[in-house]
Amino acid sequence: MPKVKKRFIAILMTCIFLLLNGCGGGNTAGVNTSDTAAAAGDGGSKNNAQSTEPVTIEFWYGLGGKLGENMQALIDKFNSSQSEVIVKPIVQADYSETEKKLQAAIAAGTVPGAVLSSNVDWARKGYYASLDELIAATPDFNPEDVVQTFLEQGQVDGKQYFLPMYGTTQVMYYRKDALEQHGLKAEDLNTWEALAAAAEKMTVKEGDKTVFYGWEPMWGAGNMIDAVYGKGGKILSEDGKTVLIDSPEWVETWDLFRKWIHEDKIMRIHSGGQGWEYWYKTIDDVMKGQAAGYTGSSGDQGDLDFGIVGAMEQPGWEGFGDGKPVAEAIMAGIPAAASPEQQQAAMKWYAFFMSAENTAFWSMNTGYIAVRQSALENPEFIAFSEQNPQASIPLKQATHGSKPFQDPTGGKISDALKIAADKIQISNASAAEALKEAKETAQRELDRIQK
Repeated sequence: MPKVKKRFIAILMTCIFLLLNGCGGGNTAGVNTSDTAAAAGDGGSKNNAQSTEPVTIEFWYGLGGKLGENMQALIDKFNSSQSEVIVKPIVQADYSETEKKLQAAIAAGTVPGAVLSSNVDWARKGYYASLDELIAATPDFNPEDVVQTFLEQGQVDGKQYFLPMYGTTQVMYYRKDALEQHGLKAEDLNTWEALAAAAEKMTVKEGDKTVFYGWEPMWGAGNMIDAVYGKGGKILSEDGKTVLIDSPEWVETWDLFRKWIHEDKIMRIHSGGQGWEYWYKTIDDVMKGQAAGYTGSSGDQGDLDFGIVGAMEQPGWEGFGDGKPVAEAIMAGIPAAASPEQQQAAMKWYAFFMSAENTAFWSMNTGYIAVRQSALENPEFIAFSEQNPQASIPLKQATHGSKPFQDPTGGKISDALKIAADKIQISNASAAEALKEAKETAQRELDRIQK
C-alpha cells in the first residue's frame, strides 16, 4: 500500500508540473513564448535574442519636391534590400523644422533612430551618439573613401558625431558660345587672374555702359571668402582668439572684386529683391545672353540648359595652386536616446545611403555632391558624366575644398563679413576700411564670449 501511494503521488506531481509548463506560462515573469514575443511587436521583441523581427526606425528629414521623391526611392530600395531594418520616413517641412521637432523629441524622450540634422552644441551636451564604434563595426564602410572635407565637418572634439549624406559647393557656369567667340577654353581659366583677363576680353561696352558682362559673382560674402581661402587666408587664428579678416590676403582679394565690379565694370552683382530673386536674376543674365558666366551653387544644375552653358571648378590664384572654395555637407546623426538596436539600424541605413552606388544616384538625380570619391568610378556615374560633364565638377572641387566656418559667436562674425561685403560689392567702399570695421566688430564679439 505505501508503494502504491508513493507511485500515485509521483504521477500526480508530474501531471501538475507538465500542466503548469504547458498552459500556465502566460503571466509568469521570464517565460518566453511565441505569443508574448509577437505581442511585444516592435518594442520588446527587439531585445529578445530569439526574435527575428526587423528593427523599425523613424528617419526624420526636411526634403520635399524632387529631393523628397529621390529620398523616398532610396528608402524603398533599402527596405527591400534586406530584412533586418525597416526605415520609416517622417517628412518635415525643412531643415529648421526638423531641428525644432527633434528638440521637442529629445525633451520628451521619444527620439527617432535617425535624423537629417546636426548640431555641434547638442553633440557636446550628449544629445547625439558618438559614431566611431558604429563605424568601426560596419564592414566595408571605409571612412578614407569619404570626401574628407565632408567627413571632418561631422567631427566634434575629435569624435565623429555626424555623417555627410550629400554636399554642396559653388562652382562656375559659363556660356560656351562666349568663350568660343573669343578663342577661350574653360580649362585655361584656372586662376582668378586668368578669369579676370577673360572677363575683360568678353565684356562689351557702349560708351561707359557695360551691356554684356564678362562674369557675375553671386551677391554676398561667400564667393569672396572662397577666393580668400585660395590665398591661404583665414577668419580666425589657430587658437581661435584673434579675428584675421583684415590681413593682406583678405584686403587684396576683396579689393580686386571691388575693382572688377566698380572700376573695370567687367563684373556685376545683382542684390536685394525678394527671397532668391537676386540669384535667379544672375542666372537669367547668363541664360539670356547678357553675361558670359556666373558663380553659383552645384544645386543650380537642374535650372540650367547645358546645351548653352558648361561648368568648371572655381579657380585658384597664381602661385597658390588649386582653389579652396567651401564645400559644405548636409549631415545626419543618431540621437543618443535611441536604443542600441536602433543606433545599429540607423548606421546600417546611413552606410547604405553613403555607398558609392547610392551617393552617385543621389548626385545624378539632384545635382548635389556625392560624398564618396569612389562615386567617380561608379559605372552609371561615369556614363552619366560622359553625357553630362558638369555632373562631376562639384565632386572634383569638393576633394580640395575648405570646411565651412563655424562661427563661435553665434553668427556675429559672419554678420560683420556680410556687412563688409555689401559695402564693397554695392557701395564701392574701400576693402581695407570695410574689413577693418568688420574686424573690430567681430573681435569685440569674440572677446565677449571668451571672458
